[in-house]
Amino acid sequence: MDEKIDDHKGITEMQKTVRLYNSEDCREIIKLFYDTVHTINLKDYNSAQLDVWAPEEIDVDTWDKSLSSTHTVVVESNGVILGFGNLDDTGCLDRLFVRKDFQGQGIASIIADESEKHAQQHGTLVITTEASITARPFFEKRGYQVVRQQSIERKGQTLTNFVMEKHLAR
Repeated sequence: MDEKIDDHKGITEMQKTVRLYNSEDCREIIKLFYDTVHTINLKDYNSAQLDVWAPEEIDVDTWDKSLSSTHTVVVESNGVILGFGNLDDTGCLDRLFVRKDFQGQGIASIIADESEKHAQQHGTLVITTEASITARPFFEKRGYQVVRQQSIERKGQTLTNFVMEKHLAR
């Protein structure tokens, strides 16, 4: 799957590599997740909510098992992971995060495109995700529909997100 992408929906000349996840990526991905949630999502969630969503201590083994057991796409440039996303066998797009300094450059679209293509190739007709307030507009632009708003309780904090789905072409 190592394909080079030179230009994708407005990305500059920086060369990107799209590849599948490997366990050596896990620590960098966890740091990317933590840093992104605590900066990008700060506009829609308070600090206490972000602390329970993305705590400082994240179990590397648990994340590695989760990412290794799903179709996890990584976008990198010059050996730096810029974003990642994982899709399970049921068509659930569990995570999709882009490094905080590379937002709005089409990286999430690359990951979503690859995930949706993989789902179609494996006969999945509907992709679901639980999108944050911050991510909802991205998914809506891609044709995802809100199924319902929900409130998730974590360690005394309530986080709002949206169950969304997209029906794929056969």
